[in-house]
Amino acid sequence: MPAMSDLEINGKNDSASDQSAKLTPIAPEFSVATRPSYARTLFLDAGGLRPGWGIAFYALMFYTFQRFAVELASMHDFGASGLWSSMLEELLNLGAAVIPALILSRFENRPWKMYGLPMREAIGRLFWIGVVWGIAAISLLMFALWGMHVFAFGHLVLHGARVARFAAFWSVMFLLVGMFEEFLLRGYSQFTLARGLGFWPAAFVLSCMFGVIHLRNGGEQWRGLLAVVFIGLFFCLTLRRTGDLWFAVGFHAAWDWGETFLYSVPDSGLVSPGHLLSSSLRGSEWLSGGSVGPEGSVICFAVIAAVWIAFDRIYPHARV
Repeated sequence: MPAMSDLEINGKNDSASDQSAKLTPIAPEFSVATRPSYARTLFLDAGGLRPGWGIAFYALMFYTFQRFAVELASMHDFGASGLWSSMLEELLNLGAAVIPALILSRFENRPWKMYGLPMREAIGRLFWIGVVWGIAAISLLMFALWGMHVFAFGHLVLHGARVARFAAFWSVMFLLVGMFEEFLLRGYSQFTLARGLGFWPAAFVLSCMFGVIHLRNGGEQWRGLLAVVFIGLFFCLTLRRTGDLWFAVGFHAAWDWGETFLYSVPDSGLVSPGHLLSSSLRGSEWLSGGSVGPEGSVICFAVIAAVWIAFDRIYPHARV
């Protein structure tokens, strides 16, 4: 058998290699094959839905549900005072704040407790501690104003069973208000915005929003709005140190209950029926709060500062 030259052998090998190359598909580079789609990177990051989109979707869904809630509440006439209509509206507002968060929590695969209202702790120990702090804080403020002769208790305007009925009504009403406002601005919103900005920058932005919301109240003034912002920041501190919103809900509900029912003064510029006393505020508005109520008094800022310092000492460690 004649010997084959090196050139012939190499030629045949090259031909076989060419045919093998044609038959074997070329695998794409790993970085290209695993690169996520543009849509995925636009809406998602390593932590799930990007914070900006999360806030946008939450706000859009809340607005939609809240408009529906207002329309639904307006269909029911519960009497001239409108108190029951107001309670229904607050209940529906709470639903409008919670439902979008439930939807987004399923989408983002996060447990509900991460948004500040764990159901296992509902109306539990921290809530009642918050109630005690809230009543103590509003009482400290009102007795300070009384001692400065800018607040008068007046006399009882409710008697007998009406005292218990209105006390219970306002307790439920302000529980709903506290849960709604705390979750709306310090629940899903705070958790999500903090992922993008950090805890305290997010707390500042949302506490300013807390003040803006109170612009709709008749009789509100800049001192009252500023006090609302500072109270909002205090509630953020309680979230940071306790790990959830139940202390803040209890404090918020008790503070509003004390203003509206127990001490019977304007609450953020709102005067409601069914209060216990014929109390009055008089004297300089910067001291008494005027039409805003005690939240418009400069003394309110001192009370907020005192409560902040006391809470910081009792709960020194961050849990969120």
